[in-house]
Amino acid sequence: MARLHLFDLDGTLLYGTAAPVEISRQLGLEQEIAALERDFVSGRIDSAQYGVRVHGLWADLTDAHVGTAFDGAPWLSGIQDTWAEIRANGDYCAVVSLSPSFFVERLLGWGAHAAHGSRFPSVPFREPVDPTGILNAAAKVKVANRLCEEFGVDLADCVAYGDSLSDLDLFAAVPVSVAVNADARLVDLATHSYVGRDLRQAYALVRASVREAVGEGGSQNSE
Repeated sequence: MARLHLFDLDGTLLYGTAAPVEISRQLGLEQEIAALERDFVSGRIDSAQYGVRVHGLWADLTDAHVGTAFDGAPWLSGIQDTWAEIRANGDYCAVVSLSPSFFVERLLGWGAHAAHGSRFPSVPFREPVDPTGILNAAAKVKVANRLCEEFGVDLADCVAYGDSLSDLDLFAAVPVSVAVNADARLVDLATHSYVGRDLRQAYALVRASVREAVGEGGSQNSE
């Protein structure tokens, strides 16, 4: 049975940062996005409110800003190599993120089978953002279920990679999870934990445990 590998973006594929932070940096809005991030992390605003407020911050955003943010972001090493190996094994890889889809979908060019983010209007913005299109932690599981149906796999055949409490619901829904440079509360729930800057090493934890499971008659071991 093929596996579906589900990757978070902010703080996971991106090291120590988030797509909205990198985008805002291109507009000189570092202080404004930092305040917004604090409000979101502390729970003072939810995902939908965050989306509406960040949309307001980005009134002058252009596609060139997004491209520069994407190209200059501190990505983990080995993302494309990891996804190429996943594909070569007959498995699937997808990105599911709360960040804007216009940033997340650029990862399709790196080899992801699918990339889902919060729905924003096209850049430059000429329309308001629809708060119902902004993803939250629970929505990640809904997207994962849709992807499972699309690729013909079950949630029991999924692996989740994440770093924060926005990945909590997804970690609870799948049997194998990898906490990547993660919040301690997520590490406690994960099958594996990785600290570093190379996605190939995080993926190797899953690959090694699969080999152990096969050698032991199919039982999955935690670290």
